[in-house]
Amino acid sequence: MTLRVELLPLLLALALASFTCRAGGFWLMRFVTVTPRLRAMLAAAPLAVMLGIVTPAALRGGLPEIAGLAVTFAAMRLWRSDLVAMFCGVAAVALCRGLLPQ
Repeated sequence: MTLRVELLPLLLALALASFTCRAGGFWLMRFVTVTPRLRAMLAAAPLAVMLGIVTPAALRGGLPEIAGLAVTFAAMRLWRSDLVAMFCGVAAVALCRGLLPQ
């Protein structure tokens, strides 16, 4: 992989935009009173994002993706660790893709 100098300004602009969005959110939250309802909404946001990412892949995917979701769910119920469940699900998808004919 080579470094393409013409893409450096784009990379810096994207990094600046990402930082500005995050910093702006932290700055704005200083002026917001955190109610129990808002706390519940903020706690549910990561799950909503993950569902938005996983659902299209699961609906378009085949047996490996369904197996990965099932293994992830089972690992999460068993070990209650996001990281362990993620690794188990990725391993299941990789194993199914490696063993099943295309």
